[in-house]
Amino acid sequence: MQRASRLKRELQMLSTEPPPGITCWQTEERIDDLRAQIVGGSGTPYEGGLFSLEIKVPERYPFEPPKIRFLTPIYHPNIDNSGRICHDALKLPPKGAWKPSLNISTVLSSIHLLMAEPNPDDPLMADISSEFKYNKQLFMEKARKWTQEHAVQKNTGVMEGNKENTPDQKASSRKREALSAQQEAEEPAKKT
Repeated sequence: MQRASRLKRELQMLSTEPPPGITCWQTEERIDDLRAQIVGGSGTPYEGGLFSLEIKVPERYPFEPPKIRFLTPIYHPNIDNSGRICHDALKLPPKGAWKPSLNISTVLSSIHLLMAEPNPDDPLMADISSEFKYNKQLFMEKARKWTQEHAVQKNTGVMEGNKENTPDQKASSRKREALSAQQEAEEPAKKT
Protein backbone atom coordinates (compact mmCIF):
# COMPACT_ATOMS: atom_id res chain seq x y z
CA MET A 1 0.00 0.00 0.00
CA GLN A 2 2.84 2.37 0.89
CA ARG A 3 4.45 1.71 -2.49
CA ALA A 4 1.28 2.53 -4.46
CA SER A 5 0.56 5.80 -2.65
CA ARG A 6 4.18 6.90 -2.83
CA LEU A 7 4.39 6.06 -6.55
CA LYS A 8 1.21 8.02 -7.23
CA ARG A 9 2.72 11.06 -5.48
CA GLU A 10 6.00 10.65 -7.37
CA LEU A 11 4.28 10.31 -10.76
CA GLN A 12 2.16 13.38 -9.97
CA MET A 13 5.33 15.36 -9.17
CA LEU A 14 7.06 14.05 -12.30
CA SER A 15 4.17 15.20 -14.47
CA THR A 16 3.68 18.63 -12.84
CA GLU A 17 7.33 19.48 -12.05
CA PRO A 18 9.57 17.23 -14.14
CA PRO A 19 13.35 17.65 -13.83
CA PRO A 20 14.84 19.49 -16.83
CA GLY A 21 15.19 17.21 -19.86
CA ILE A 22 13.33 14.30 -18.26
CA THR A 23 9.83 12.87 -18.70
CA CYS A 24 8.37 9.82 -16.94
CA TRP A 25 5.04 8.01 -17.16
CA GLN A 26 3.42 4.69 -16.29
CA THR A 27 2.69 2.10 -18.94
CA GLU A 28 -0.98 1.19 -19.24
CA GLU A 29 -2.45 0.51 -15.81
CA ARG A 30 0.66 -0.94 -14.20
CA ILE A 31 2.09 1.45 -11.64
CA ASP A 32 5.21 -0.70 -11.19
CA ASP A 33 6.20 -0.53 -14.89
CA LEU A 34 7.28 2.96 -15.92
CA ARG A 35 8.98 4.52 -18.91
CA ALA A 36 11.15 7.61 -18.99
CA GLN A 37 12.88 9.69 -21.61
CA ILE A 38 16.02 11.72 -21.09
CA VAL A 39 17.14 14.40 -23.53
CA GLY A 40 20.89 14.33 -24.18
CA GLY A 41 22.52 17.34 -22.53
CA SER A 42 23.93 20.16 -24.64
CA GLY A 43 27.69 20.09 -24.98
CA THR A 44 27.74 16.29 -24.56
CA PRO A 45 28.06 13.66 -27.30
CA TYR A 46 24.43 12.78 -26.52
CA GLU A 47 23.15 16.23 -27.51
CA GLY A 48 20.12 16.03 -29.81
CA GLY A 49 19.32 12.49 -28.68
CA LEU A 50 16.21 11.26 -26.92
CA PHE A 51 16.96 8.22 -24.75
CA SER A 52 14.21 5.89 -23.54
CA LEU A 53 14.48 4.04 -20.24
CA GLU A 54 12.52 1.26 -18.58
CA ILE A 55 11.81 1.51 -14.85
CA LYS A 56 10.66 -1.53 -12.89
CA VAL A 57 9.53 -0.70 -9.38
CA PRO A 58 10.12 -3.59 -6.94
CA GLU A 59 7.55 -4.79 -4.43
CA ARG A 60 9.65 -3.41 -1.52
CA TYR A 61 10.01 0.11 -2.97
CA PRO A 62 11.10 2.56 -1.48
CA PHE A 63 13.20 0.20 0.66
CA GLU A 64 14.70 -1.24 -2.54
CA PRO A 65 15.81 0.89 -5.48
CA PRO A 66 13.95 0.86 -8.79
CA LYS A 67 15.50 -1.22 -11.57
CA ILE A 68 16.29 1.14 -14.42
CA ARG A 69 17.82 0.38 -17.79
CA PHE A 70 18.27 2.15 -21.10
CA LEU A 71 16.11 0.89 -23.96
CA THR A 72 17.89 3.18 -26.43
CA PRO A 73 21.45 2.01 -27.22
CA ILE A 74 24.02 4.41 -25.75
CA TYR A 75 27.82 4.42 -25.98
CA HIS A 76 28.84 5.04 -22.37
CA PRO A 77 31.40 3.51 -19.95
CA ASN A 78 28.80 3.08 -17.17
CA ILE A 79 26.02 1.58 -19.32
CA ASP A 80 26.36 -1.90 -20.82
CA ASN A 81 25.00 -3.42 -24.04
CA SER A 82 21.81 -4.51 -22.27
CA GLY A 83 21.17 -0.97 -21.08
CA ARG A 84 22.04 -1.73 -17.45
CA ILE A 85 23.43 1.24 -15.55
CA CYS A 86 26.29 1.21 -13.06
CA HIS A 87 25.30 3.88 -10.55
CA ASP A 88 25.48 3.91 -6.74
CA ALA A 89 21.92 5.25 -6.41
CA LEU A 90 20.59 2.08 -8.05
CA LYS A 91 22.21 -0.28 -5.52
CA LEU A 92 21.52 -0.99 -1.87
CA PRO A 93 24.21 -0.34 0.76
CA PRO A 94 26.92 -1.31 1.59
CA LYS A 95 28.02 -1.18 -2.07
CA GLY A 96 25.37 1.28 -3.16
CA ALA A 97 23.88 4.55 -2.00
CA TRP A 98 20.13 3.90 -2.36
CA LYS A 99 18.03 5.06 0.57
CA PRO A 100 14.24 5.42 0.89
CA SER A 101 14.52 9.23 0.93
CA LEU A 102 15.61 9.10 -2.73
CA ASN A 103 12.95 8.89 -5.41
CA ILE A 104 12.60 8.14 -9.12
CA SER A 105 12.95 11.81 -10.02
CA THR A 106 16.28 12.19 -8.19
CA VAL A 107 17.60 8.93 -9.64
CA LEU A 108 16.64 9.97 -13.20
CA SER A 109 18.35 13.33 -12.60
CA SER A 110 21.51 11.57 -11.42
CA ILE A 111 21.43 9.32 -14.53
CA HIS A 112 21.11 12.48 -16.66
CA LEU A 113 24.18 13.85 -14.85
CA LEU A 114 26.04 10.55 -15.35
CA MET A 115 25.43 10.88 -19.09
CA ALA A 116 27.14 14.29 -19.01
CA GLU A 117 29.91 13.19 -16.65
CA PRO A 118 30.80 9.48 -17.01
CA ASN A 119 32.65 7.76 -14.18
CA PRO A 120 35.44 5.81 -15.90
CA ASP A 121 36.76 4.53 -12.55
CA ASP A 122 33.63 2.40 -11.96
CA PRO A 123 32.84 1.10 -15.45
CA LEU A 124 30.52 -1.58 -16.76
CA MET A 125 32.26 -1.37 -20.14
CA ALA A 126 36.03 -1.51 -19.55
CA ASP A 127 36.94 -0.92 -23.22
CA ILE A 128 34.75 2.20 -23.45
CA SER A 129 36.12 3.38 -20.10
CA SER A 130 39.76 3.17 -21.22
CA GLU A 131 38.80 4.89 -24.47
CA PHE A 132 37.15 7.67 -22.43
CA LYS A 133 40.29 8.00 -20.27
CA TYR A 134 43.02 7.68 -22.90
CA ASN A 135 41.45 8.59 -26.26
CA LYS A 136 38.62 10.97 -25.44
CA GLN A 137 38.31 12.24 -29.03
CA LEU A 138 37.59 8.70 -30.30
CA PHE A 139 35.11 8.16 -27.45
CA MET A 140 33.30 11.41 -28.31
CA GLU A 141 33.13 10.49 -32.01
CA LYS A 142 31.69 7.02 -31.30
CA ALA A 143 29.22 8.34 -28.71
CA ARG A 144 28.00 11.01 -31.17
CA LYS A 145 27.70 8.38 -33.91
CA TRP A 146 25.62 6.07 -31.67
CA THR A 147 23.46 9.03 -30.64
CA GLN A 148 22.81 9.91 -34.29
CA GLU A 149 22.05 6.29 -35.20
CA HIS A 150 19.91 5.30 -32.22
CA ALA A 151 18.62 8.35 -30.33
CA VAL A 152 17.92 11.07 -32.89
CA GLN A 153 14.30 10.94 -33.99
CA LYS A 154 14.45 11.42 -37.76
CA ASN A 155 10.84 10.64 -38.61
CA THR A 156 8.72 9.30 -35.77
CA GLY A 157 5.95 8.12 -38.12
CA VAL A 158 8.37 5.76 -39.82
CA MET A 159 9.84 4.62 -36.49
CA GLU A 160 6.43 3.65 -35.07
CA GLY A 161 5.44 1.64 -38.11
CA ASN A 162 8.86 0.02 -38.29
CA LYS A 163 8.66 -2.27 -35.21
CA GLU A 164 12.26 -1.25 -34.44
CA ASN A 165 11.51 -0.68 -30.79
CA THR A 166 11.20 -4.34 -29.80
CA PRO A 167 13.74 -5.33 -27.12
CA ASP A 168 15.10 -8.33 -29.11
CA GLN A 169 15.84 -6.20 -32.15
CA LYS A 170 17.38 -3.50 -30.00
CA ALA A 171 19.63 -6.04 -28.28
CA SER A 172 20.80 -7.55 -31.56
CA SER A 173 21.27 -4.07 -33.02
CA ARG A 174 23.34 -3.12 -29.98
CA LYS A 175 25.50 -6.25 -30.35
CA ARG A 176 26.04 -5.62 -34.08
CA GLU A 177 27.02 -2.04 -33.34
CA ALA A 178 29.45 -3.13 -30.63
CA LEU A 179 31.06 -5.63 -33.00
CA SER A 180 31.40 -3.10 -35.81
CA ALA A 181 32.81 -0.52 -33.39
CA GLN A 182 35.32 -3.08 -32.15
CA GLN A 183 36.32 -3.94 -35.72
CA GLU A 184 36.70 -0.25 -36.58
CA ALA A 185 38.97 0.19 -33.57
CA GLU A 186 41.09 -2.81 -34.55
CA GLU A 187 41.51 -1.85 -38.23
CA PRO A 188 43.82 1.14 -37.63
CA ALA A 189 45.94 -1.02 -35.31
CA LYS A 190 46.46 -3.59 -38.12
CA LYS A 191 47.68 -0.93 -40.57
CA THR A 192 50.52 0.23 -38.32
